[in-house]
Amino acid sequence: MEYEELTAEEPSASVNAAERLKAAREAKGMTIDQVAAKTRITLRHLELIEAGQFTSLPGRTYAVGFAKNFAETVGENPEEIVEAVRAEFPSMREAMAIDRSADFEPGDPGKIPSTGLTWLSIVAVALLGVGAYTFYTSFYGSGASPGSLIDDAAASIAEATTGDEAGADGATAAAPASGPVVFTAQDDEVWVRFYDGSGNVFLEKIMTNGETWTVPADAVDPQIRTSRPDALAITIGGQAIPKLDDEPLVVSDIGISAEALLARVEEQSAEEAAETAETTAEIS
Repeated sequence: MEYEELTAEEPSASVNAAERLKAAREAKGMTIDQVAAKTRITLRHLELIEAGQFTSLPGRTYAVGFAKNFAETVGENPEEIVEAVRAEFPSMREAMAIDRSADFEPGDPGKIPSTGLTWLSIVAVALLGVGAYTFYTSFYGSGASPGSLIDDAAASIAEATTGDEAGADGATAAAPASGPVVFTAQDDEVWVRFYDGSGNVFLEKIMTNGETWTVPADAVDPQIRTSRPDALAITIGGQAIPKLDDEPLVVSDIGISAEALLARVEEQSAEEAAETAETTAEIS
């Protein structure tokens, strides 16, 4: 498919998407309140979409998802609308490059240490090490030497690992193998979609802080898609288990039955234990 380059006289992609959605809604004879009721998207967000203010929405994922649902509801082409909305947002790579360039500018003499200062720091560290060694040997006598820093570090990691593993095992043991699975939003505007293995949607909405949802007991292969796994607390039979992720990112097709969630926790615990053991071995 070929696209013509926009000129100064042509409307932007966001205006095209916004006008198309608004025109399609009016042509269908629907009010914006009716669209909100059918899509479960808040009226304020729908108004921002029709105004072409996609960057004012909570994020790129929300903007694309809301616009797609809007398009499907009013009979507009969702793929073309999604493509137009995505054009409003920089790619993740570009966004990261912008952030890094704002924090550090190559060649800025105010942020780069001088060569003389660097060498002076190296000499100071070396002298400090020699002085510490001399003091130790003279104070404790001939043949004495400091304990191994490597051994101390390995012992500390092993001790911390033992405590972490005990805590993880305790949390896993405390969580029952069955019982109602409850998700609780811990932030405002947490978009979620709960569905089963056949694609049937139980719930798709923006949960607010403190709002809960319980997985149906008769659900077959229940799953979740969300962009805020870090803002969803999970309990099984009233016992808390770790969240799906600690970062705000899009996760999809993750099983949320009690068995699937506990298996996920056990797998993560095993991976963390293996990584810690490998780190301890390298230090030793």
